[in-house]
Amino acid sequence: MTTTGPTDRAAHPDAPHGRNPIPSGGRAPAPGAAPYEELRAELAHLTTEQFRPELAEIDRMTTEEIARTMNGEDATVPAAVARELPRIAAAIDAAAARMARGGRLVYVGAGTAGRLGILDASECPPTFNTAPGEVVGLIAGGPSAIITAVEGAEDDTEQAAADLDALGLGPDDVVVGISASGRTPYAVGAVRHARTVRGALTIGLSCNADSPLAAEADHGIEVVVGPELITGSTRLKAGTAQKLVLNMLSTISMIRLGKTYGNLMVDVRASNEKLRARSRHIVALATGADDTEIEAALAATGGEVKNAILVLLGHVDGPESARLLQAHGGHRAGRAGRGGEGLRRGKGVRRGASSRERAGRSRTGGGRHWQCARGSGGPDT
Repeated sequence: MTTTGPTDRAAHPDAPHGRNPIPSGGRAPAPGAAPYEELRAELAHLTTEQFRPELAEIDRMTTEEIARTMNGEDATVPAAVARELPRIAAAIDAAAARMARGGRLVYVGAGTAGRLGILDASECPPTFNTAPGEVVGLIAGGPSAIITAVEGAEDDTEQAAADLDALGLGPDDVVVGISASGRTPYAVGAVRHARTVRGALTIGLSCNADSPLAAEADHGIEVVVGPELITGSTRLKAGTAQKLVLNMLSTISMIRLGKTYGNLMVDVRASNEKLRARSRHIVALATGADDTEIEAALAATGGEVKNAILVLLGHVDGPESARLLQAHGGHRAGRAGRGGEGLRRGKGVRRGASSRERAGRSRTGGGRHWQCARGSGGPDT
């Protein structure tokens, strides 16, 4: 198990999985104690809940002054994310390895955190042509909570476990718990259940240091962005930080899985007019083919961009392009296995170049292209 995060778990042997205990969520206060005294004390120590006296008069500022202040706050978020890049990269490598074995990426959160997970999951099919259920977003309270808050849903650890069990979670799956506070019972409970009961890889993403969520996860990512402009409104800097990290988790995992070629979106699902036009542009950049050739290749491959590129540059038909890609997991030859048939990176050809020019490795343009490499044992170039 990978130990991550800024705090040594061994320093807290009495805490679950080595660090701070999970909050009780709905525990009744001790007799004579003020309502929610224990929880208020806990929240008072969270960076994301801190009050900023210098902003106490923000409602007296002009609109432009508030906007400038807010923009300045937002500008600090990328630096906070940068401090966690080693842990983010380690989590991505571990996640991609599980997904390469057929595992799923499952985001779990409540409120804003849950909605951000669902947003990222919903963008993967059109961007990377992922199968339904390959990237999943779960939110406390179920689908209705995407639009309307569901009372008490974030405190229900049992429902978190039930939601994961309903997916048939297994050891090749990856569960990402998302919580700005790092203490949300639904997210923490989901990560604990996924790791200890289902054997899944777990990642905990929070915006407070030494969080229970990071302590429960195999990989803890704690992007500490500091107190919010509006006290406790973690849809602001914390939400921005979470979105940036989720972008990395999904995008880089998909790059590792061969869903792009260079920075070309070759697995795009062309489900609307804009994406159909983009598909043709991508094929043109990769091959230098003219419009007639591009249309014929896309027709031969059912609109699959990656297959169409191989048809044009490998001089194979649609079914053969699909076979070659399947044989190498969608990767080019240098990554999918040298010495066999596959995809190899070429040097780039001009738009409208002849098939002879495209099949060779002329450098008459600024792009790159693929070739079908039959029996090539040379290094990937």
